[in-house]
Amino acid sequence: MPPDFDMKLTHYKKIRSTIPQTVHLVVVSKMRPPAQIQMLYDAGQRAFGENRPQEMKAKFEVLPQDIEWHFIGHLQTNKIKYIAPFVSLIHSVDSFSLLKEINRYAEKNNRIISCLLQFFIAQETTKYGLSWEECEEMLSSAVFYTLKNVKIVGIMGMATFTDNRALIRSEFQKLYHYFEQLKSGYFSHQPDFKEISMGMSDDYDIAIDEGSTIVRIGSAIFKPS
Repeated sequence: MPPDFDMKLTHYKKIRSTIPQTVHLVVVSKMRPPAQIQMLYDAGQRAFGENRPQEMKAKFEVLPQDIEWHFIGHLQTNKIKYIAPFVSLIHSVDSFSLLKEINRYAEKNNRIISCLLQFFIAQETTKYGLSWEECEEMLSSAVFYTLKNVKIVGIMGMATFTDNRALIRSEFQKLYHYFEQLKSGYFSHQPDFKEISMGMSDDYDIAIDEGSTIVRIGSAIFKPS
């Protein structure tokens, strides 16, 4: 194994040891070669996250078939077709129109695709996500309940990219509050609605403190030293 692989494996094992068993680690493998993903797979990792549909499809075709592929980036409707046959979880449903298209492609592939509703919680306008009002309007729509090939299993959010950890914590608290409101108001009879995907390489410790069930970590694992 090349020396840089050893280092990445060391980073992975160190991070893995800090994450509670109740929290699901998704290794962000975007722009990483299949060999590095295989290395972590051989170490026991099964969930990997990508943000480019064609790249995810290419890796799916050459890597072990029991990998859980998580789509974590902004998803364009014309790219759903590349991942619909195999994706395990789409984290980034940021509009009703996108959810309807995911449902359409899931039906074509005879699948039910699990999805997270992405909320806008950061102060950066470059980030995507639903507002609370948009989410309520979607969930109150009669059309929403006709979508039989998607399953909403939780929510996702990205905090502001900042050194202000108090701000990050407050944004994660806001997302957790959204989760509680949705759970009690719309999904109280759906046990699968249980996931909160928040926390990345620089803030996953705060996210775990604030109730995250899925963390998405890439750069902290693949850093060169």
